[in-house]
Amino acid sequence: MRMASRDDVRRIALSLPATVEDPDRFAFAVLGKSKPKDFVWVWLERIEPKKARVPNAKVVAVRVADAGEKAALLASSSRTFFTEDHYNGYSAVLVRLAAIRRDELEELLADAWRCTAPKALVKKFDEERDA
Repeated sequence: MRMASRDDVRRIALSLPATVEDPDRFAFAVLGKSKPKDFVWVWLERIEPKKARVPNAKVVAVRVADAGEKAALLASSSRTFFTEDHYNGYSAVLVRLAAIRRDELEELLADAWRCTAPKALVKKFDEERDA
């Protein structure tokens, strides 16, 4: 059982319809809305107080549907999922890539993608997956 990597994040994210990678940072968004929102991005860790946040390549932030989904993920595995004060009240969880299997990551990213993609695109995607 191989755990996930950044390459897996990129491969999975870009396999989802209308997804683009930010050219300036490790982040992925869905085209189709006037202001696309990232559905997965590198965690910017605060290493020192009052200093700039630093990308942590071992962790990604993943959008979730709501506070209930966030709470469920956090309760399911503290080894895999965590949060920090910066994300309080925000619909996203932090994911340790070394602690999540690729198939779990694939499901998590597809759900995150659904949170930001236009409804018609989500419907088409789900219909094609179920066919």
